[in-house]
Amino acid sequence: MSEPPVIKTAQSIASIPEADWNACLIDDHPFVTHQFLKALEDSGSVSAEAGWMPYHLMLEIDGTLAGVAPMYVKGHSQGEYVFDHSWAHAYERAGGRYYPKLQLSVPFSPVTGPRLLVPDGPDRSDRQKMLLQGAKQVAENLSLSSIHATFLRSDEQKVMEEMGFLLRTGEQFHWINDGYRTFDDFLENLASRKRKAIRKERREAQNPDFEFETITGSDLTEAHWDAFFGFYMDTGSRKWGTPYLTREFFTRLGETFGEAVVLFLVKRAGRYIAGALNLQSRDCLYGRYWGCVEDHRFLHFETCYYRAIDYAIEHGIARVEAGAQGPHKLARGYLPTKTYSAHWLRDPGFHDAVADFLMAETREVDAEIRYLAGHSPFRHSEND
Repeated sequence: MSEPPVIKTAQSIASIPEADWNACLIDDHPFVTHQFLKALEDSGSVSAEAGWMPYHLMLEIDGTLAGVAPMYVKGHSQGEYVFDHSWAHAYERAGGRYYPKLQLSVPFSPVTGPRLLVPDGPDRSDRQKMLLQGAKQVAENLSLSSIHATFLRSDEQKVMEEMGFLLRTGEQFHWINDGYRTFDDFLENLASRKRKAIRKERREAQNPDFEFETITGSDLTEAHWDAFFGFYMDTGSRKWGTPYLTREFFTRLGETFGEAVVLFLVKRAGRYIAGALNLQSRDCLYGRYWGCVEDHRFLHFETCYYRAIDYAIEHGIARVEAGAQGPHKLARGYLPTKTYSAHWLRDPGFHDAVADFLMAETREVDAEIRYLAGHSPFRHSEND
């Protein structure tokens, strides 16, 4: 006779066997693998002290791990890229306690991917719902205000909506590989003015004094990570105040994910001066971090966007996701794409108020995406 499904939680991903966790994955998405999440925890980048307390969900059926979800108890709203600060302020002004809350996500990674990790099978959506019910029970037991699942795939949006979560839309800018053979092949699809602008930017960025390197796999060394961490710290200190990731994280990333890491570095006079970090799966190159110690015109665009397109074309990768923010990416061939999150608020009145807000916000996001799509750099007529 079958045992009833059981929900458990783990306050360290190391307590869950790597093989069991990864057996719940249905593709090679790098950010939800046991290795990536463990590197965050082992390096001290993710911890209770950092405001990201691991509280991973596990679904067991007949004593076997049948689903997992990366989940954290959050003491703030940093490192999420789906902003709910205004919700927190409103709830607290009304006398509520917004923090701590539950977060179903990959820390510091605005990358669309699975959040309810369940192997393929006819009961997949049922297992996903069991995980969500488990998350709700955790929120109830710990008296947490809310659950937030960010950067969701389409199948999870539907399941979460059925479980009473509110859907929220956002936007990013992605480059799509339309079977291009070369970068010039891609440029030929752009309006002539945009094509000329990109060629000019690349000429100016490709200073004869610069050496451009693409480093991956066993070629990654601690010297490369030392240089890149300096870039990361400079950018992070200016953008966030306190950078999220420790130096040790990058070493662990290289050790466990070397073949998935694509590091674009720029050297001048024998010294690294800029770099962009990417991770790759079979069908996507994910742009993650950029930094520099010297300011050179168009070097950011060349290192982050054009080198990524070059790499995707050369390796037959279907798309490049360039991370959060950035309407400036549009002119460089990265088109607006919807992203989704889902939110459950334990207080029914607060839940209804957020629902009203999201209806208005969704209309604004849809209007902005339509507007930006209308200003695509791609040719719209034979006269372009």
